[in-house]
Amino acid sequence: MIELSADARTLWRLLRGQPTSGSHAANLQTFYAPQAERYDAFRARLLHGRQELISQLDLQAGSHVVELGCGTGSSLQIMGDNVRQLRQFDMVDLCPALLAVAEQRAKNFPNVRVIEADATSWRPKFAVDAVFMSYSLTMMPHWLAVITNAKAMLKPGGRFGIVDFYLPEIASPLGNAFWQRWFAHDGVHLSSQHLPLLRQSFKKLELHHCRARVPYLPGLRAPYYRFTGRKE
Repeated sequence: MIELSADARTLWRLLRGQPTSGSHAANLQTFYAPQAERYDAFRARLLHGRQELISQLDLQAGSHVVELGCGTGSSLQIMGDNVRQLRQFDMVDLCPALLAVAEQRAKNFPNVRVIEADATSWRPKFAVDAVFMSYSLTMMPHWLAVITNAKAMLKPGGRFGIVDFYLPEIASPLGNAFWQRWFAHDGVHLSSQHLPLLRQSFKKLELHHCRARVPYLPGLRAPYYRFTGRKE
């Protein structure tokens, strides 16, 4: 009953939608601050494929890794003690409310930095071994600049990975229109252009097309993909 009540509050926020009148950073803070504590518990039933993505990246001990759009830092839970084997893990996001949760999760990992910054322009001092994104590119208005920046911060041979919703090329136009409008209400902008650009920007290692169950909407499956590539 407690979980159902908490879900109801989250669903109410989703139904109200994300504000559009302020800056991107301000809109994120307004939308996610009331949801921050229940953010992961609710979205874990919708945001699939994150564990598989991290496994595909095959992160090596001593690597410097960046996550763009880290949210609450739930990737730390997914990676577990493997985080300690990394030389450095930079977790970047623009929303203070979500980063406050990430900072709590990161406090026992001396090699983890939680950074409030814009993914279009923030860049580490030295090139890194891997960059990944989990359901964040579709929330970034200037997504082309994000992909360009992610590639620029990678070493030659470095790996890029992403899992996110999208509009499949082979799909019902009516279905794509439904998902595009449904997600856009909450500031998630599905696109058919992300994946082609990723294929152009990186040498493809793996690509998986999938469908995710949607909480409280039985029978519906939202389209998402997992992509890993290498910078040549």
